[in-house]
Amino acid sequence: MKVVSQKLRDSARGKGCTLRLVGVCNHDPETTVLAHLPCGQKGMGMKGFDVIAVYACSSCHDVIDGRAKYVEMIDIDARDLLRALAETQADWIQSRLMTIKGMK
Repeated sequence: MKVVSQKLRDSARGKGCTLRLVGVCNHDPETTVLAHLPCGQKGMGMKGFDVIAVYACSSCHDVIDGRAKYVEMIDIDARDLLRALAETQADWIQSRLMTIKGMK
């Protein structure tokens, strides 16, 4: 099963970067996209599930996708990835793009 949602992908447009990697983030919402986190379901030409993704500016996205020239110098802390995922999903819940069964 693959989880793909154009609404989730579109939700990143104009949002602030939730990843905010120190020394990397450009803080420009005009460059923010839904960036899939490295979670074992990615590969060349493959993307992970849309629900395991965060709002990321172009600079942070380049780092987690391995396109940044300086990627080896940056130690990405798993806590940053989890924080960004929680913030992104909280936005989806607030916007009703993601609902939790039984939630009031």
